[in-house]
Amino acid sequence: MLRLIRIGSLAMAAVLTAVLGYVYLSRPDVRQTLTTAMEIGGPFRLASANGGLVDSRELAGKPYGVFFGFTHCPEVCPTTLYEMSTMLAGLGPEAKDFRLFFITVDPERDTAPFLKDYLANFDPRIEALVPTPDELQQVAKAYRAYYAKVKTSDGGYTMDHTATVYLMNGKGQLQSTIAFGEAAETRKAKLEKLLAEG
Repeated sequence: MLRLIRIGSLAMAAVLTAVLGYVYLSRPDVRQTLTTAMEIGGPFRLASANGGLVDSRELAGKPYGVFFGFTHCPEVCPTTLYEMSTMLAGLGPEAKDFRLFFITVDPERDTAPFLKDYLANFDPRIEALVPTPDELQQVAKAYRAYYAKVKTSDGGYTMDHTATVYLMNGKGQLQSTIAFGEAAETRKAKLEKLLAEG
């Protein structure tokens, strides 16, 4: 009888631990801490479509964003860039020093002049970076970003890629992310928090 009570107590303790653990890990602040602990991001030095190089180490003390995409993207990229442009314009002087780096996952077609023309349609704080295939592989790995070339029925190709904006703090660490289709109020709150904390 005592053995059954002991087994029952252990089972109850295990269930309680599992429930409490789930509740704890479900909290947004804990999830964010765990995500940051994964060390997403890292230093990069990539050619800018505007000329010159962008070295992330020179951005110390300034928050910035990173987005992987390509100019032939039919929906996700133009929508994300438009939404980020609208949000930056709405934040006014608060976001004057913020930069969003659009890293192409299609360097084969996305030349610097082409990218520069493409981004002329969006906020000037969005800057295109043009990595070599090797550089792209390295920076995508650092950000745990996915990209892959996919053949199309007409003999051409498109790109599958991660549709996330990475929000990096002034220490070059991931603070938060903005998912495609996320509510405008949530996006704005995340960016405001990043800018306030630096």
